[in-house]
Amino acid sequence: MSLAAISNPKTSPLFATDEDRWAAVTRRDRSADGIFYYSVRTTGVYCRPSCAARLAHRENVQFHLTPEAAERAGFRACKRCQPNMVPHSEQQIAAVAKICRMIENAESAPNLDALAQAAGMSRFYFHRVFKAVTGVTPRAYFAEWRAQRVREELTRCETVTEAIYGAGFNSNGPFYATSTQVLGMTPTSFRAGGSGVSVRVAVGECSLGSILIAATAKGICSILLGDDPDKLMRNLQDRFPHAELVGGDKAFEKWVALVVGFVEAPRKGLDLPLDVQGTSFQQRVWQALRDIPAGSKATYADIARRVGAPKAVRAVAQACAANPIAVAIPCHRVVRKDGALSGYRWGVERKRTLLEREAAS
Repeated sequence: MSLAAISNPKTSPLFATDEDRWAAVTRRDRSADGIFYYSVRTTGVYCRPSCAARLAHRENVQFHLTPEAAERAGFRACKRCQPNMVPHSEQQIAAVAKICRMIENAESAPNLDALAQAAGMSRFYFHRVFKAVTGVTPRAYFAEWRAQRVREELTRCETVTEAIYGAGFNSNGPFYATSTQVLGMTPTSFRAGGSGVSVRVAVGECSLGSILIAATAKGICSILLGDDPDKLMRNLQDRFPHAELVGGDKAFEKWVALVVGFVEAPRKGLDLPLDVQGTSFQQRVWQALRDIPAGSKATYADIARRVGAPKAVRAVAQACAANPIAVAIPCHRVVRKDGALSGYRWGVERKRTLLEREAAS
């Protein structure tokens, strides 16, 4: 899993207006901590959005992007939430980020005791914190990082063997044991950009606009929604630049009809095999999404808890964004903590339509 999952919250666009910030303060939203601070004119103090102090009147509140800005405006730090101190959660994220860099630079799987010592934690506590922040164990992080290295090396090296050793494997065996699951095809086919892989594909129209449905011999590998059919096809070609894209036979046409029918009426369910590749964390998130019943919703934090990584909310959001199979892996059922609809790979309006359609049925 990429460390991009542990992104800097200060870049979040979710609290760009004073209305959004005030709403975060009223619900004491911890996800807003570090993004902005608020001060209270009648008390002369400034706080984190999650501060448990008694809620001030809106007319007495103003917002600041940094503690320094609040102090320049003449406010002092709240003794309760200590907004001028680095939160413990951010200290943990910084420590895990440091360890991720160590793992990425290691030639072999680092010893857990050595990683814990470098993080300044006990073995047990470090293991728990690392998994909570990244969503995976240190060993799984190393495996997935090395798999990413293999993908890069396969596109660069002249032979598969050279790529495997270049990615840090000491022998072919351990890689080939999981290569198809990691790459979605054999290493040779991946290196050739999907050469030799046959992908059946159909592009049509549905109530949500253009829809592309693609399948390998294993099952549905893509359901894409959009406004431009050509753009959807280019998206698929980017994933399989040298694969053989073929039109569907009668059996595949039945699959297409089932998928379109499912998009129109999600409560019918979709009893078709899926062929979707991703990291172990992404697979856990996608399975958790499939467990959300039609007509129901879950928050990103809910999904993080369900996959055993309660602090990996941003990693869950990224896994949702990477989902290549619309509706069948229902990332549209995941909403923000306040119930608002956040970004959706195929457009927020389509997300709203899907949710309304499921609720109505």
